[in-house]
Amino acid sequence: MAMHRPGRPEDLPQAGLLWARWSALAAATWNAEEEKERFRYGYWLGEGGGVLRYDDGSCSRWFLVRADGGRAVLFGQDDSGKVTRYEPPIDLLAGAPGWVREDVRHDLLEQGRIECVYWFEDGSWHRAPYPDDLQDDGLDCGMGHLASRDGAAGAICERFEFDGDCAGAVEACERFVEHAERGTATAETVRAFADEVVRIQTAYELLWPEVPVPRSEADLASMTALVRRR
Repeated sequence: MAMHRPGRPEDLPQAGLLWARWSALAAATWNAEEEKERFRYGYWLGEGGGVLRYDDGSCSRWFLVRADGGRAVLFGQDDSGKVTRYEPPIDLLAGAPGWVREDVRHDLLEQGRIECVYWFEDGSWHRAPYPDDLQDDGLDCGMGHLASRDGAAGAICERFEFDGDCAGAVEACERFVEHAERGTATAETVRAFADEVVRIQTAYELLWPEVPVPRSEADLASMTALVRRR
């Protein structure tokens, strides 16, 4: 189901589920060489392990920050958003508690590179009030694929260029996301997923160079640690 435009707090899954699906994408597309890069795109774990990041290399950039007590803050920008062009300016931190203000990247906020801020506290997402005529804050285009398990699995398939003709691809990606959501990923399940990816890529001649194939033992260990991180 598509998110509203602009987004509403109830459009987002629980913070733990959002983290799990995001980390599944980061683990599935793990690339040891890219981890060394200062500037990169894709899905990855950064800033000391408490922040998941996503940058599509074009028009969408997002951060998910974990805080104590099961809290979290999501902020970012998609070119579909209209927030920074709205007059008078919208205070994206209106009503936000102090801990949110500490976790949001104020350098990006001041540069107009943040279109929306959502924070998770006491089991629910919240955001600042929007004007009634605001058309979009970018949440749907930027985060819509993480609103459901199917969406996250579809995003993994898209990264590997798997389509409906690739037998077993959707099922493998769905199983991987499900393990991430349930916290049941093990070295064996991660290896089974990586082996299935290699099988499908080989069978359908999709061995494109951005994916490390075959994955090394170090890659598999890093993938497992990432997808199990809660």
